[in-house]
Amino acid sequence: MTLDRTILAFAGIMVLASVALTVWVSPLFVWFTVFIGLNLLQSAFTGACPAAFVFKKLGIRPGCAF
Repeated sequence: MTLDRTILAFAGIMVLASVALTVWVSPLFVWFTVFIGLNLLQSAFTGACPAAFVFKKLGIRPGCAF
């Protein structure tokens, strides 16, 4: 799996987890969903993704975008 697909999978998992936490634990977890969305937007405009840096250090092979 390339870094690009890993980032997309990680983002999807985090969104689903934050929605589940919002529904079943506390409505305040909606701010976690907002944070994820803002992080995705900033990464689309700047090309810098904090999760990509971590996954690169873990040895995931690079893809086209990261």
